[in-house]
Amino acid sequence: MGIQDAYNEWSGIYDTNTNLTRDLDSTLTRNLLADQQFDHILELGCGTGKNTQFFVQIGRNVHALDFSQGMIEKAKEKVRADNVRFSMADLTKQWPCEDKAYDLISCNLVLEHIPDLAHIFSEAARVLRSGGKFLINELHPFKQYQGTKARFERGDETIEVDVFVHHISEFINTALKNNFKLIHFNEYWHAEDSHKPPRLVSFIFEK
Repeated sequence: MGIQDAYNEWSGIYDTNTNLTRDLDSTLTRNLLADQQFDHILELGCGTGKNTQFFVQIGRNVHALDFSQGMIEKAKEKVRADNVRFSMADLTKQWPCEDKAYDLISCNLVLEHIPDLAHIFSEAARVLRSGGKFLINELHPFKQYQGTKARFERGDETIEVDVFVHHISEFINTALKNNFKLIHFNEYWHAEDSHKPPRLVSFIFEK
């Protein structure tokens, strides 16, 4: 199923489905950014607002993007804060953002659906202020090598979403080509992942 159609359909049950990857990302994001404050946060692929709820607490202004109308509507219901605005956006095109406008960009469980990382890092470099941070949490490519991909249940049917594999070296090399430096890298497991490959890979780049 196409990515946009899939997430529109998934939006109604995304928060209630069992999803260890979603839950680990939420915990990890909060742990990585705990006790930090930002003036302007850009959230790429806000989904139903699972992390937006946290960003409005640590950011003076939050701009949340997604290209699924269904997901954004759920996020608007969940996050009723004065310091957040939501925009429909296709991340594979120019983002609806001003140059050098943000001091944190967060991209969570999004890039597996993006074929070209070069455009993402180019746009991030354009809209991020000097010294700003770019947090990326993604499904670990080791999981993808085993066939794991974004999916959800619709009745007795499993719906798989179109994905692309990005190797760890691709993230790092593309970032370096866009004048980012790596300040954090780690791999993470959910509590139920004993003796399994890491579930998430996490990077923080600085401009």
